[in-house]
Amino acid sequence: MKLLDETAKGVFVVSTTPFADDGALDFDSLDRQIDFYLACGIDGMSILGLVGEASMLSLDESLAVCQRVLKRTAGRVPVIANVARPDMAALKRLAETAMEFGAAGVMIAPGGRAGTDEQVAADMHAVLAALAPIPVVLLAAPQSSAARMPTQLINRLISEFSHLKMLKHEDWPGLRKLSDLRAAEARGERRRISILSGNKGMLLPMELARGADGVITGTAYPEALVAMYDRFVAHDVEGAEDIYDALLPLMRYEAQPGAGLVIRKCVLQRRGITQSAAVRIRRSPVGTQEIREIVSLMARVERNLRRLGIDPVLGHAGPSAPRLSQSSRPTVVETIPST
Repeated sequence: MKLLDETAKGVFVVSTTPFADDGALDFDSLDRQIDFYLACGIDGMSILGLVGEASMLSLDESLAVCQRVLKRTAGRVPVIANVARPDMAALKRLAETAMEFGAAGVMIAPGGRAGTDEQVAADMHAVLAALAPIPVVLLAAPQSSAARMPTQLINRLISEFSHLKMLKHEDWPGLRKLSDLRAAEARGERRRISILSGNKGMLLPMELARGADGVITGTAYPEALVAMYDRFVAHDVEGAEDIYDALLPLMRYEAQPGAGLVIRKCVLQRRGITQSAAVRIRRSPVGTQEIREIVSLMARVERNLRRLGIDPVLGHAGPSAPRLSQSSRPTVVETIPST
C-alpha cells in the first residue's frame, strides 16, 4: 500500500465498529461493511477513533479490528488508523502495528484536557515526534475536545513536521478557518497539505468550494457522498448540491447529540450491512418511534437519490458493483439494544 501523502483527496469513510447484541466484536458484519464501502467507490477509509468506539475497545481489540480491515481491503484503498490514546506507549504500539499490517497512515488528535495553546502545542509536538516518520493525519475537532486548535497552531505544526500529511478539518463553525488555512499556503507561508472535512458532510459543498480536498466522515450512504464529490470536481456544482439536498434531512437527524452513532448503526443494519445496531458507548436509546422516523427518512433519501440517478442498492459503481446476496443479508430486527 502506498503511504498517505499530501495529495490525498476524495471520499474517505470513517468506519463504525460492528458489535453483536451482547457487545462482542462482530467480524462477519465488519467484513460486509468493508465490502459495502468498497463497492460504493470510496477513495479511502478511517478506522477506530470516536465513531469506531475506540475508547471502548481494548488495545488487543483495536489491533484485531485493524488487522481484519487491512486484510479485507487488501491495499485497494488507503486505510488510516486512528491511534489517539492517552498512554503514549499504547499509542505508539497501535500506530507501529497498524503500519506493519498495511495502514497508509495514522490519525491523532489533541488530548481531552483543556489547556493553553502552548500546552496543546507541546502535547502535539510530543506525539508527532514520537510517531516520525509515520504519515500522520491531524484531527482538529474542538467541539468534541477541550483542546483548541487555532489556525496559527495548525500552520506551525505543518511547518515543523514533514510527516504531517493531512488535516481532518472538523471545526464548527469552520468555513472561515478553512479559507484561512488555504490562504496561508497561497501566500507561501508553509507547504500545502491535504485537507479533508468532517462533520458528517453537513457543509461539504461549501467546504469543497473553500478548498477542501474531499471529506473524511462516517455515513451510511457513502455512495451518495462519492457521487456528490464526483459531480463537484466535474464542475457540476448544481448536481452536487442536489445530492446534498437529498442527504441533508438524514444528516440533520443523525446530528442529534448523544444519538448520532446508534442512528447510523441503525441505518447500516436496515440496509442489510450489519447484524446489529449495538453500541458500547452509552447513547440515547432508539425506540419504536425513532425507528419509524429513521425508516421514513431512509425512504425519502433513497427516493430522491434515485431521481438523481444514484442507485442506493447497487452503490455508486453501478450495475457491475458487487451486491450482497439475499442469503448473506442479516435479518433486520425492529429493536435496538442500548447499553
